[in-house]
Amino acid sequence: MANRWNNYPGRLGRLMAAGLAACLAGLVLFCPPASGGYADSLNHGGHLRLRAAAADPEAGSRLDILNKERLYDTVFEFRSKHQFSPSDTWDLEVHYEMIGTSGDTRKADSRFLARYPAARLFVPAEGTSDDLRLMDLSHVITADDNTRVYHRLDRLVISARRDWGTLRVGRQALTWGNGFLFQPMDLFNPFSPTDVERDYKIGDDMVTFQTWSETAGEIQMLYVPRRDPATGDIARDRSSAAAKLHRYVGGVEMDLMAGIHYDDFVTGIGLVGYAGGAAWRLDAAYTRFDDAHGQSGYASVCANLDYSWVWWGKNMYGWIEYYYTGLGTDDYENAWYDPDLIERIRRGERFTLGRSYFDAQLRVELHPLVNGYTTLILNTEDPSGIIQPRLVWDARQNLQVTAGLDLYWGGPDTEFGGIDIPGLPFEEAPADRAYVWTSWFF
Repeated sequence: MANRWNNYPGRLGRLMAAGLAACLAGLVLFCPPASGGYADSLNHGGHLRLRAAAADPEAGSRLDILNKERLYDTVFEFRSKHQFSPSDTWDLEVHYEMIGTSGDTRKADSRFLARYPAARLFVPAEGTSDDLRLMDLSHVITADDNTRVYHRLDRLVISARRDWGTLRVGRQALTWGNGFLFQPMDLFNPFSPTDVERDYKIGDDMVTFQTWSETAGEIQMLYVPRRDPATGDIARDRSSAAAKLHRYVGGVEMDLMAGIHYDDFVTGIGLVGYAGGAAWRLDAAYTRFDDAHGQSGYASVCANLDYSWVWWGKNMYGWIEYYYTGLGTDDYENAWYDPDLIERIRRGERFTLGRSYFDAQLRVELHPLVNGYTTLILNTEDPSGIIQPRLVWDARQNLQVTAGLDLYWGGPDTEFGGIDIPGLPFEEAPADRAYVWTSWFF
């Protein structure tokens, strides 16, 4: 593989970007605000989150490689948020994070990869890498078979706001689409459907522009440059450029999206409306492959309905959602040989192998400070699924405690029940898990 630093201009630009990021971060993070002047333009915040989890691996699964009945893990996450707004026009936002993981799951993954290095696809990526991003703002502090600690800048964006629109340049997060757990139109670091923690989306290095007109509506455009892993240079066929129009049509909100994503042409439409006290949403997207492997493209559709009500004196809120995609299969063992599907899993755009899913969530306000949630995800073709009950307690104004379970079910050769790993004496089966999180906000 060619060294990514062989191209000197590319290396120089990358070093300059990293140096600028370090200088800006130092000014915002470590310089105390002076009294008066710009002091009122500085806003600070963040959180410290501690997590503990215990998982029960299925016998014969990849995570059972340690021959332990239970896997114990701990995680800490520190995030520091800073915003500098010297005027109504300019804004600088910087988020620094440090994350450390330790425990049996990492040890099992390390042992599995040491024994079967070619099976890396089956081991979830740990942490966030900037290898393909424009700016390399991540650094691993320490890592071994049991522990990994890294830190990075997850937001580093300068915004300019004028009457004609808003321009944002740098590391930022963007979400397109109206889905709850599945997002056909969200191509940029979407959450996994099983993620229950959705405070912050991973930032990407991009340029976004947003404007509005009375005749057209709201227009949003973006460009996401990415690097070729072989050369380290910015590559057109790895980058993304897209635009989205948002407007009201006859009392219905409508989104129209089109763009080039990794050289594939993607179009989409989203609708949001209301029926009585409920809100409904419909997203549909079509991806036309630039380099097809047996098919020219695929369509995805997501529809949901949510409603809030009072029952037995308790505030209730719930939703139901259905998702279908043409890029999927029920032959899971051979799914690993589908280049279009596997490429999207590697890129972090897809997290499931099947085609048809139903999900739902119910939230009950048990007490003004305690909320109960239950989330269900069902692969309708297996069938198999996961149920995720959890409690969230606001113990103090700046202290929150979350406790929950991830419970998987399904028979042999089902997506959530467990599928054989081709050529290996293991199966890929998710482990039931219990967890507790404590979050302190400042």
